[in-house]
Amino acid sequence: MAISLFDLFKVGIGPSSSHTVGPMVAANQFAHQLQDRHLLSKVTRLQIDLYGSLGATGKGHGTGTAVLMGLEGELPDSIDPSSVKERIEQIEASSELNLLSKQPLHIEVATDLIYHRIDRLEFHANGMVLVAFDADEQKVHQATFYSVGGGFIVQEDEQGKVSIVEDTTELPYVFHNAETLIQLCHEHDKSIAQIMMENEKTWRTEDEIKQGILSIWSVMRACVQQGIRNEGILPGGLKVKRRAASLHRDLTSKTRMDMITPSLGAMDWVNLYALAVNEENAAGGRVVTAPTNGAAGIIPAVLHYYWEFCPRSCEEGVINFFLTAAAIGLLFKENASISGAEVGCQGEVGSACAMAAAGLAAATGGTPEQIENAAEIGMEHNLGLTCDPIGGLVQVPCIERNAMASIKAINSASMALRGDGTHYVSLDKVIRTMRDTGRDMNDKYKETSRGGLAVNVIEC
Repeated sequence: MAISLFDLFKVGIGPSSSHTVGPMVAANQFAHQLQDRHLLSKVTRLQIDLYGSLGATGKGHGTGTAVLMGLEGELPDSIDPSSVKERIEQIEASSELNLLSKQPLHIEVATDLIYHRIDRLEFHANGMVLVAFDADEQKVHQATFYSVGGGFIVQEDEQGKVSIVEDTTELPYVFHNAETLIQLCHEHDKSIAQIMMENEKTWRTEDEIKQGILSIWSVMRACVQQGIRNEGILPGGLKVKRRAASLHRDLTSKTRMDMITPSLGAMDWVNLYALAVNEENAAGGRVVTAPTNGAAGIIPAVLHYYWEFCPRSCEEGVINFFLTAAAIGLLFKENASISGAEVGCQGEVGSACAMAAAGLAAATGGTPEQIENAAEIGMEHNLGLTCDPIGGLVQVPCIERNAMASIKAINSASMALRGDGTHYVSLDKVIRTMRDTGRDMNDKYKETSRGGLAVNVIEC
């Protein structure tokens, strides 16, 4: 299966790639299926059933909102995040939704959008079923989708089987594990970034790839700036206060942080960058899946560290960072998972930490072996990380966890660059271990909010 860098890094909307971005895309596809079958005018009622993790934490993750927006024709990369709250209030008040902004439809959100907190569908923990009825309450169309992490979705066929449509593009450099990737680098005298660039050129020109990467970097930078500007309380009921704006004032005033709190230099800024992004994500703002929304702050924070604190930082380094991080991300997606609902937070924050560590090592001149070592360190020390968000919200512990993982990624790259690339545990073995650990992990620690912090904090 061929996966592009631009499949992993997608411009979207918060707070979750699997619970917001994926369901919005699925609902949009469902609406277009109705249009393609000339059924829009016949539909008078919809029923949406959310199962597994979507049902358990969908309210906190904005899944229902995402589905309604997708049915109206919106997509994560183009929707105006500032318009969502008002539009949802209009739908709920009027009990009317416009399919693809064309066909008015009566909907009672409280009863037609159903969250199944316990039941799950067999194929994946993030399942959703959409059914359209006519005026006689006859079913005219039904579709089952699964949001499998990072904004990726798959759909069941009419026989109830999931047919994953794979991109069969023939790539010049095929690799399915880190060992092969390093071998290719040596055989062809190329860096990991150059190997990825050649593969990406099967879909786009080199100039298009570079411009696309820099566009993604621009969105990440804008997200940080938005996070720094915005203050107040995050939505959802936990009353979590946004901290990025006040932290930025502290760091730029050179008074309070210097006089009262011992400054840790670049670390303070990295924390700021990560907090800014993930507070924006929690508030439903514009973010980049990297590779997921829950871990969206790590790569931007480490990239900002490279840009602001590393000597000789440049756009070419940013491009190499993204290409290398994508190569590592593909290994996680293909050989394990980037879905918190499948393997816990180790699949989201752990994968992002490894990707960021590898990207930073590449941007600062690391060899393929050092880059692989950096990724391995980043993942190894996130093994077993559970996903137990309090209140089903991507806030606690998710926001701070991104800041912690960003620092860990920088340290991983630093440790790897101080060595010669030789190390005891390979990245391939760590990825395999992450996959096995995820399989053994109790489901209550996989984005269901039925275990860990999600229950103990409330009980206390």
